[in-house]
Amino acid sequence: MLQKSFLPPMADLLAFETAARHTSISRAAAELHLTQSAVSRQVRQLEAHLGMALFHRVRQRVVLTDAGRVYAAELRGALQQLSGATQKIMAFSGAGGLLNLAVLPTLGTRWLIPRLGDFAARHPQVTLNVAARTEPFDFALEPFDAAIHYGAPHWAGAVCAYLMHEQVVPVCSPSYQALHGLRTPKDLGAVLLLQQSTRPTQWSDWFQLVGVDPVHALRGPRFEQFAMIAQAAVSGLGAALLPRFLVQAELASGALVVLSDQALTPSDAYYLVYPESRAQAPLVQAFRDWLLAQAAQGPGQG
Repeated sequence: MLQKSFLPPMADLLAFETAARHTSISRAAAELHLTQSAVSRQVRQLEAHLGMALFHRVRQRVVLTDAGRVYAAELRGALQQLSGATQKIMAFSGAGGLLNLAVLPTLGTRWLIPRLGDFAARHPQVTLNVAARTEPFDFALEPFDAAIHYGAPHWAGAVCAYLMHEQVVPVCSPSYQALHGLRTPKDLGAVLLLQQSTRPTQWSDWFQLVGVDPVHALRGPRFEQFAMIAQAAVSGLGAALLPRFLVQAELASGALVVLSDQALTPSDAYYLVYPESRAQAPLVQAFRDWLLAQAAQGPGQG
């Protein structure tokens, strides 16, 4: 039997969980669209209800007490379950629902979002929210139903559905190619190589593939995302190694040219990842089936 007298107000619980997650009253206030004083008051009310301190207040910072740390972890799980239960009921209602998706920024902008019109036409009453994430995360701590992941098919507590591999080719602007007389893979050993910070050995791997000594393969400015490297290449800053399907627009317009058709195919790939607890959710299944069909057409199709 549920003892309602033990349940604090939901607003107080949300204020505490958010402040605990950020270890900051001000950041919690910003997320909840409240004032700092309102969040502080709600946390104090919760502490009074529990009869114990949940935070140590150190100048402008808050630090969880031992009790606060345990309570925050338990509460976070309970709130996630409540959110999941609510979304599951919405999904089973037959009147649409909400699907929260985390994607890699460039893949989302250049490959996924241009295709979402088809999904919307097939599921007009489904609301799909898309956010950017570049690293794996804990589905129990984040409000996502699924994510598109690049790497190995390993994600704790989740199912990984294969989407596609990349075909990575060297590209640059036509003016950069003409300026440096780039005609063979060997010519690339003498120009500025644009690097992606998350794939530091990619140029070295490509040079080994084409049989060229990769002596300068690790040199060059580093960029965090493919979209940044693509723009740098278009701007004539150097040569870049990019997945062909992510720069189709630039190749079609002539803003970039492929310097060699010898493509690097990394062992890592793209996967749709979703928690095991959501594997039977109708919205997750519908999106998975649609996305797998899109990927099966080939990275550049759709």
